[in-house]
Amino acid sequence: MEKLNVAVFFGGCSPEYSVSLSSASGVILNLDSEKYRVVLVGITQEGSWYYYTGPVDKLLNDTWCNTRDCIPAVISPNRGERCLLLLKPEGISHIPVDIAFPVLHGGNGEDGTIQGLLELAGIPIAGCGTLASALGMDKDRAHKLVSLQGIRVPKHLVLTPDTPFAEAESFAGEIGYPLYVKPVKAGSSYGVTKISAPDQLSAALSLAFHYDTQALVEENIDGFEVGCAVLGNDDPVTGEVDEIELSGGFFDFTEKYTLKTSAIHVPARIEPEKSDEIKKKAICIYKALGCSGFARVDMFLTPQGEVVFNEVNTIPGFTEHSRYPGMMKAAGYPFRTVLSRILELALENNQ
Repeated sequence: MEKLNVAVFFGGCSPEYSVSLSSASGVILNLDSEKYRVVLVGITQEGSWYYYTGPVDKLLNDTWCNTRDCIPAVISPNRGERCLLLLKPEGISHIPVDIAFPVLHGGNGEDGTIQGLLELAGIPIAGCGTLASALGMDKDRAHKLVSLQGIRVPKHLVLTPDTPFAEAESFAGEIGYPLYVKPVKAGSSYGVTKISAPDQLSAALSLAFHYDTQALVEENIDGFEVGCAVLGNDDPVTGEVDEIELSGGFFDFTEKYTLKTSAIHVPARIEPEKSDEIKKKAICIYKALGCSGFARVDMFLTPQGEVVFNEVNTIPGFTEHSRYPGMMKAAGYPFRTVLSRILELALENNQ
């Protein structure tokens, strides 16, 4: 069987650039080399695109972008070509692309931007398409759509830099402290602050606006966070539900990538009936947002047993130790098998 060319996109002009390098390394090292030929496309933090031919370890130490290993490149937008154009000094050459696998976290990669380009080019996408990616990144719109499914979401208020501060203060007083201030569109907990008093609100909003032009003031949900990996198109399956155990604070960037004072339990330490409920709601949310391929649905479980939606990650972390592969592995799906299925789903979705 002839190998398919899989263009793995990594890096990106997002605060989550370094996270992407780790995730992409995990994908590259675990793709089935008998079925797929990896075509590496690196995007710098400034937004320059390159065809990368060097070793994987240069991604992990962020030395990949160099003249020896890189050739300037772009995706051809011509729908019939399905190729990566290499912009060499002697002229333009091309590499066919059968499937595109964006492993880009945050803005300019996970938010529907690159998915739109790939859809325009007619290249099958591993994972969610343009609309679902954009909705998954937008916490406000995702919450509104999910609430229409009868699933509880945290109370929140959307603010812009021009919103009178008194509005934020008034809403914060209504929902009570502690509460969260978040960018509407950002990942990996960048710009997120948990505050316990009114005098912390202004600084928290300033930080959130550093990452987005809109910010949320959001209700705190008592309980703990649970997640559910979803895999599939029309008839998705789930991994085992996981549980985040915190010693204090919230699951911020440091805890997500170091687990200094927190732990992740897979399967979650909850009753089977509650786990089944979470899985069903995860699939409901997945479908409501138009997801395809794969995504991780994050929720809260309150002391009263109520499931509350938090967010959808349409490109979750993809190292071997990340939550998504961990949940799928616990359900009997090894990482390599999951990656192969994701690529099969991309082709099915493009028929």
